[in-house]
Amino acid sequence: MEYRTPGQLIEALLESRGWTKRALALILDMGEGSLNKIISGQSRVSASFALVLEEVFGVEAKKFLELQHEYDLAKARIEAMPDPYRAGRATIYGDLPVANMIERGWVVAESIKDTENVERELCRFFKVNRLEDAEILLPHAAKKTQTSVEATPAQLAWLYRVKAIAEGMLVAPYSPQSVDAAIAAIKPLRSHPEHMRRIPRILAEAGIRFVVVEGLRGGKIDGVCFWLNEKSPVIGMTLRFDRIDNFLFVLRHELEHVKNRDGMDGHAMLDIDIGHGERADLSPSVEQQEAIADAAASEFCVPAAMMDAFIRRKAPYFSERDLIGFARSLQVHPGLVAGQIQRRTNQYNKFRKHLVGVREHIIPAAEVDGWGDIHPIDD
Repeated sequence: MEYRTPGQLIEALLESRGWTKRALALILDMGEGSLNKIISGQSRVSASFALVLEEVFGVEAKKFLELQHEYDLAKARIEAMPDPYRAGRATIYGDLPVANMIERGWVVAESIKDTENVERELCRFFKVNRLEDAEILLPHAAKKTQTSVEATPAQLAWLYRVKAIAEGMLVAPYSPQSVDAAIAAIKPLRSHPEHMRRIPRILAEAGIRFVVVEGLRGGKIDGVCFWLNEKSPVIGMTLRFDRIDNFLFVLRHELEHVKNRDGMDGHAMLDIDIGHGERADLSPSVEQQEAIADAAASEFCVPAAMMDAFIRRKAPYFSERDLIGFARSLQVHPGLVAGQIQRRTNQYNKFRKHLVGVREHIIPAAEVDGWGDIHPIDD
């Protein structure tokens, strides 16, 4: 027989022995009223009382305690007031980096403990009237912003910020020919990090909205390509690796997405750990788009055939003189060659001094949010 409470088990044991409750009360040296409360479920079976019952009936104390636990849990489920927003708050305060968003000025609140202001500000940030309608709380199929990968709340918040800045930008009209012109104009700039400051203007003149937003903690985003409409491509970058080779690789990768009109179907091409091998959970079509963009970016930094020939001639010993001479012959900064050598040989300690930063040159010329500055956005 299946018992639902410890009291039911006690009554069954009494019946099997032909004992009365009064007799059991005498055996246990307790009042009959107290025993009746335990049998009826008004009082709980404690661990010490379960041990006494084990001694009297020869039934393991564990059995009485398991029944008590199951009864308590079932009772709690009936009595508990369900909170439909509890799971949502777990996402907001557990998965979404709210404290970081407050630090960045995206959310105006004293601290994460200021829940009233936090939740009101998140409604403003995600452009909803009720927080439960924010995309971070909706099932994936119901989200307005689809991405090429399953975006985390932090990544989705970053994407929202990029989009909000891009929507307020004024750029020249875009045409399919303009992206080719932009790539051709950027190519001669590969020789020096200071030339990177000219890139935001080149992209704007090509009708491409270029936005730099410092990544949120745990975001791990390198870049994104999406379209506000069929004539308004957007490239967003985090510059999380401040290196000339990484910047140009990611930029050219995103430009290839624009060139091929990837993401035109409404799926933002969100790139995480770009150029570092296969990325998990991609559909075959997206995986192909990413492979094409990776190949174009690599070819742009250092032509593959020339890099292959250089490695065949010089491996496994690459001298500083060889590196600089090869870079000069390509008319690129040595950092681009150094980055390729590192990736191809897995020798990430080589030629690190050539992997110079570019952020200081890009930030003054671009639409930027982060590194101490908050981009103004009209709500």
